[in-house]
Amino acid sequence: MRKNTLERFGPVRRVTPEHVFEIAFEGIQPSPRHKSGVALRFPRMARWRHDKTPQDADTLDHLHEILTHYG
Repeated sequence: MRKNTLERFGPVRRVTPEHVFEIAFEGIQPSPRHKSGVALRFPRMARWRHDKTPQDADTLDHLHEILTHYG
C-alpha cells in the first residue's frame, strides 16, 4: 500500500489507479465533511470490474452532476 500511495489525508490514502471496483450504496448526499464532497449511505464493493480500465471508470465530477440533477 505504501509504495502505491500518491497522497495521504490523515488515515486516508490516494493510491495509483490500477483496478476498477463497482460500488453499490443505498443513498447519496452532499457532505462538507468528506474530501470528495459526497457521502454514501451503506457503501460496499459490489464487484471487481476486470473488464474496465481506470480510464473507463466514472469520475467524481460526474457523480456530482448526478447528485445535482437527482439530489
